[in-house]
Amino acid sequence: MVVLPEGEKVQSFRNLIIERCGEDVGKCIQCGKCSSGCPLAVEMEYIPNQIMELIRLNQEEKVLTSNSFWFCASCQTCSIRCPHDIDIAKVMNTLRKLNLEKGYQPADKGISQFNQIFLDSIKSHGRVYELGMVTRFNLSTGQPLKDASFGPAMILKSKIALLPHRIKGLHTIKTIFKKSKKFT
Repeated sequence: MVVLPEGEKVQSFRNLIIERCGEDVGKCIQCGKCSSGCPLAVEMEYIPNQIMELIRLNQEEKVLTSNSFWFCASCQTCSIRCPHDIDIAKVMNTLRKLNLEKGYQPADKGISQFNQIFLDSIKSHGRVYELGMVTRFNLSTGQPLKDASFGPAMILKSKIALLPHRIKGLHTIKTIFKKSKKFT
């Protein structure tokens, strides 16, 4: 005879997601509309509907060590397509926060570093400074010259700038980052 743990323990990961972002993945009917519309599903270890099911199955470690939520572009395609109005992009963002908070290492260790470097670039310049971002990422992963051969041609063709361009109203971006700290 199989003895199941109490219902609260079986649903602890799902309950944590509900508590953190207010989205109940238990409403997911596995229709796959979220995954079929996701432009980055091909890069994900588990596509969005699989992530929803793994959360329902209380597979916290499997979910939080995957690369899926790091690839999510928060484009909202999945959320818009969901027939039960689950904001899947919001769940993915919550998973990013939980990953960092709980100290899980994703399968691709550089993915969370890249995400942080990307956000730091926006915070500093109001937009992405590609050259600085790539340089910083390559240095942090111990491959300083990894993309060096592409640089000169991209700079000459004005595909990337040698120096960062700051946007007007950078203070607004900094305020957004400052206020968003309240929600992390």
